[in-house]
Amino acid sequence: MLDKKNFYINGAWVKPNSSEEIKVIDPATEQNCAVITLGNKADVDLAVSAAKDAYESWAFSSKEERIGLLEKLYENYKKRWADIAEAITLEMGAPKDFATKLQAGTGASHIKSFIRYLKNFEFEKPLGEHAPNQRLIYEPKGVCALITPWNWPMNQVCLKVMPAIASGCTMVLKPSELAPLSSMILAEIIDEVKFPKGVFNLVNGDGATTGDALTSHPDINMISFTGSTRAGALISQNAARDFKRVSLELGGKGANIIFKDADPEAIERGALRCFRNSGQSCNAPTRMLVEKSMYDEAIERLKKYTENFEVGDPKKEGEHIGPVISEIQYNKIQTLIQKGIDEGAKLVAGGTGKPEGLDKGYFVKPTVFADVNNDMEVARTEIFGPVLSVIPFETEEDAIKIANDTAYGLTNYIQTQDSKKVQRVARKLRSGMVDVNGAGIAVDAPFGGFKHSGIGREAGEHGLEEFLEVKAVGGWSN
Repeated sequence: MLDKKNFYINGAWVKPNSSEEIKVIDPATEQNCAVITLGNKADVDLAVSAAKDAYESWAFSSKEERIGLLEKLYENYKKRWADIAEAITLEMGAPKDFATKLQAGTGASHIKSFIRYLKNFEFEKPLGEHAPNQRLIYEPKGVCALITPWNWPMNQVCLKVMPAIASGCTMVLKPSELAPLSSMILAEIIDEVKFPKGVFNLVNGDGATTGDALTSHPDINMISFTGSTRAGALISQNAARDFKRVSLELGGKGANIIFKDADPEAIERGALRCFRNSGQSCNAPTRMLVEKSMYDEAIERLKKYTENFEVGDPKKEGEHIGPVISEIQYNKIQTLIQKGIDEGAKLVAGGTGKPEGLDKGYFVKPTVFADVNNDMEVARTEIFGPVLSVIPFETEEDAIKIANDTAYGLTNYIQTQDSKKVQRVARKLRSGMVDVNGAGIAVDAPFGGFKHSGIGREAGEHGLEEFLEVKAVGGWSN
């Protein structure tokens, strides 16, 4: 079992003040794989103090210095790529190939992307030709609390740490206590690169104690959080007391609208996007809306595809899915699958219990419900497991109405060969992102949502600007 009890504070690995420990569980075996410490208020105070002291100089560091350090970080990240992927497989059960290509891969992509945007970003510029003595200055927001989830650990950590560094902010990262190991490798990389002391700090812990101490700390200027909508609301309440800046990336219940002229792979592609990462993606298309004229065909195809979809050991190679993160999450998914059955949705494939031959580990059967209506709990709740709800629709307007009838608004999907229809529907969908015909969303496109899916945007130039305040100066002269 790995000993990961120390925290990274002020440029060194230090022994925590707290003596409270927690085991990290390998979800594929249900066995302890590491031990970490849950940070207390004293640990948070030390980390925030280090970040606050470092801010005094780091905020005024040159763009060239930040670029140089980030480029070294990127080179060192590539050297530790396999270690990061292995840690993600161990801590949250992502299959080996998926962890290597996508989980660790997205982290690398974001580092590279933010280096590119930092090189081109103007931190000082004129307001416009009409006002030559008016200057805009973009300044770092200050000391940031970065709180990240377990489902895409490196993706979400790099979406916060890299723009915070690039902008001149200092930070305290609290990764999920369920999947902290890959983040600790990133801390090792940052230590190797020799960032100035206190720019980056890592404190492990839970939300109730460590997260609360961070988000309510008077010297924290900004909170960037990814996680549940419920936790996002609590964090917003903490932040409101002294007007901390807040960026929230929360839940989703994406609709995938399949029109009758969809391409031949649309049905199976939609199911794969729902089941991938064991359904543990906030932007997963978990509601499939199918035009009635092809509804019966779609259900038959989904049944065949899902019954042949492989679930297995994450340590082996292949395109299968692994377990969900924890026993708590497994039980929640089982309860919601049973709720769908009780509500009268038609179980097409999957169901409750573990897949055959997988008695140990938090493995869930890929599950499809047909004849779902949008009032059922399986259509309204973010299940965060490989569970797909299929809903029929008659008209374009009907599909848009069903898609928008949700508390969430992160990602919606459209499948049609009619470009005019794509444009009409995309404009009317109330979501931060719309994926058309499997094109995907670019790594540097603004990632975020409407309504209960959050506040703000991550990735690319928009992600960098989340960590910056704009100052207007009148009477500027060159």
